[in-house]
Amino acid sequence: MGTATTVPETRTMSGEELGADDAWVTMRRYGGWHLVRDSFTRFRYGDGFSNSRALAFQICLAVIPAGIAAVGLSSVLHQERLGKVVQLVIHEVVPLSGADVVENALAASRRHADDGGAIALLFGLVTAVVALTTAMAQVERGANRIYGVERDTPFKLKYAKAIAMAVTAGSFMTLGFVIMVGGRSLGTALAEVYDWDDTAEIAWMLARWPVGFLLAVLSASVLFRAAPRRKQPGHSWLAIGAVVSLTLWTLFSWALTLYIENNGSFGRTYGPLTAVMALMLWSLLSSVALFLGLAFAAQLEACRGGAGGAITPDPGPGARQGGQHATQSTGTGWPANEPEERVGT
Repeated sequence: MGTATTVPETRTMSGEELGADDAWVTMRRYGGWHLVRDSFTRFRYGDGFSNSRALAFQICLAVIPAGIAAVGLSSVLHQERLGKVVQLVIHEVVPLSGADVVENALAASRRHADDGGAIALLFGLVTAVVALTTAMAQVERGANRIYGVERDTPFKLKYAKAIAMAVTAGSFMTLGFVIMVGGRSLGTALAEVYDWDDTAEIAWMLARWPVGFLLAVLSASVLFRAAPRRKQPGHSWLAIGAVVSLTLWTLFSWALTLYIENNGSFGRTYGPLTAVMALMLWSLLSSVALFLGLAFAAQLEACRGGAGGAITPDPGPGARQGGQHATQSTGTGWPANEPEERVGT
């Protein structure tokens, strides 16, 4: 159970949803350093690291069987060119040390599809969809703890919402990340398979960054709005947290890529498992970035609502008498006697 304070549901004085302008005013009043510090405190005491590890595991369970099934089923559905694109992209983005394992898995997928193994591949695709659905449910759980909500949505509604988030926000976020991270490899694969000319390749390279960024931010803001069990502010307010998540994700992915490419011991240590280990590390860093962005948006709204500290008093043995907030002051933040209008929970 997390010990993050409950974020009050807030609206403007006129009863409208909070937007980007309100977020900017709050950030200026609160102070950048205080917001970063208290957001990380909320993330940490809201079980952010625990939920990040769980989400990373579920992402791996979704990505690996989905990639293998997509290549194999493309042969069954007579969409060999699409399968070739997926195969080329995967081959380009995986580390060299693990390329052989990936190639063998994809080759086996195509071979078994031709031998009548479509049912097994379809089962793998279903497994990937189930894993992505449970990943979205994990996002709700993590978001609830960060916002100080200790009980999730009832089971049926929770997983119905998780399926909807997986099909919409989760899919578009994944597409946006793929376009930004593997955009060059994807463009090369599309040009090779579909015989693009130079103009089409240049247009792809110019468009992939804004398109990928827009897809990722929009889908993340939708996910931030739908995941917690509470009434969230407007999409433009939540887009601030989405940009924080995307920025951290970009930095983490870039740092991980540099580490793997420039550190030969990583490939020598893990050998054929290098690609799997890289995926696990990337999934963990991506999950941390996602929940840190949620914590940023949550703490910003907590400050707007006059909640003050990010965590509740320490309930454990040895705590000071009367408890103590780890972030007692709001820095230069929103005055405690001037909260925005709260919506009853």
